[in-house]
Amino acid sequence: MSDREQKNQDDKNKGVIGRLFGTTQTGSQKQTRPAAQASKTKEHDNPPTRKEKNAPPSGNPSEQPKEQQKNSWFQKLTSGLSKTSSQLSNGITGIFTKKKLGHEQLEDLEDVLIQADLGVETAMRITNTLAKGRHEKGISEQDVRNVLSQEVKQVLEPVAKPLIIDDGNKPHVILVVGVNGTGKTTTIGKLASKFKADGKTVMLAAGDTFRAAAVEQLKVWAKRTKSGIIAGKTGADASGLAFDALKKAKEQQCDVLLIDTAGRLQNKQVLMEELEKVIRVLKKVDELAPHTVLLVLDATTGQNAMQQVEVFMHRAGVTGLIMTKLDGTARGGILVSISAKHAIPVHAIGVGEGVDDLQPFHALEFANAIAHSN
Repeated sequence: MSDREQKNQDDKNKGVIGRLFGTTQTGSQKQTRPAAQASKTKEHDNPPTRKEKNAPPSGNPSEQPKEQQKNSWFQKLTSGLSKTSSQLSNGITGIFTKKKLGHEQLEDLEDVLIQADLGVETAMRITNTLAKGRHEKGISEQDVRNVLSQEVKQVLEPVAKPLIIDDGNKPHVILVVGVNGTGKTTTIGKLASKFKADGKTVMLAAGDTFRAAAVEQLKVWAKRTKSGIIAGKTGADASGLAFDALKKAKEQQCDVLLIDTAGRLQNKQVLMEELEKVIRVLKKVDELAPHTVLLVLDATTGQNAMQQVEVFMHRAGVTGLIMTKLDGTARGGILVSISAKHAIPVHAIGVGEGVDDLQPFHALEFANAIAHSN
């Protein structure tokens, strides 16, 4: 291929950058078109300041071959889940020191799987599958990992769904909720970066009015992604800010409005009521808003993440999940447990702080990475 032909092809490729979270759907469409393969983004040449450490890097999109991008992400995912997979591997190795698989080994394995936060239901499915016809047969550790991967994949496949932006909504309102420390504001910035790369107009609303640092952080993301932003003074009424943001986004015909919210402990009644007020106020402008309610979960919280899901589903009508910080915990199995119990769509997962460290969720990749299976 000549240099000119290569350049033309690269220009075409840039048109699909950013379709990482799935599909675009018009108001009249019932089918969605498949998501294009994500393209990576180069890190900014100069490292960001401490204030900007979670801001998106500038620079041109990477032109790596798609297969190379896929392999690179899987390696990063496998590395990120290494604490979880190592815990499982060590438990499996300690159990299967005998050639035969007996009841005692199966019970021990079930305990290992539950301790890894995979959940009782998934643990029982795995041990039941292993038990069928294998009591008098030899079994290898790799056999166990393969069954683990297969069963985890079956749990996760139904929930691995892209985040759909409906072009029939101007804007498509995404309300981002979760407790403090899960990475809501950073996730909003990463989403804005990817939506902008896909050619969409984006507005951000700094609805975490209780934390000046969150407002400033979102302003940095807005500047770096060239997104619009609505922000108020510290302590301003969050519902009023959301109301103003949606009205302005409608006037400007923005494609996406991303609304940050204050971190709310799920057991604080007053704070949860304020979140419900934000939703009610949005509906005064658009009765269908918010069109998406994203719950951002921190994998390091383990079983507490399950409690957060249950409360935010009830109080905010969560429509999808994004799980962050999978690279910092041995509790990555909690995503399997949540999916088995609640079957909420999982749109993306994060294994680092960079823009490219937030990627669409794929069941098979996650299952193989967590099980160390081929």
